[in-house]
Amino acid sequence: MFFIDMLLVMAVAISFIPIMTGYCAYSHGRSFWLWFALGWLLPIVSFLLLLALVARDQLDPGRRLLNEARLILRDAEDKRVIKE
Repeated sequence: MFFIDMLLVMAVAISFIPIMTGYCAYSHGRSFWLWFALGWLLPIVSFLLLLALVARDQLDPGRRLLNEARLILRDAEDKRVIKE
């Protein structure tokens, strides 16, 4: 029974990085399942790569403005669809 408990604990511990990578990717508009799979295949590398991509988007003023414009257009489109 102890062996099964240890396997379960190890599975949860190993799943932490892929789940966190997938969540971070999803919260920044990227595919959860793609980054989750990459997190399983290359745990540390995928997390660092995602961190670099998110930092690039957040630190570049042009990309940040483009993302804000996309959000504004998406909200306006949602409101237009609701009114019709």
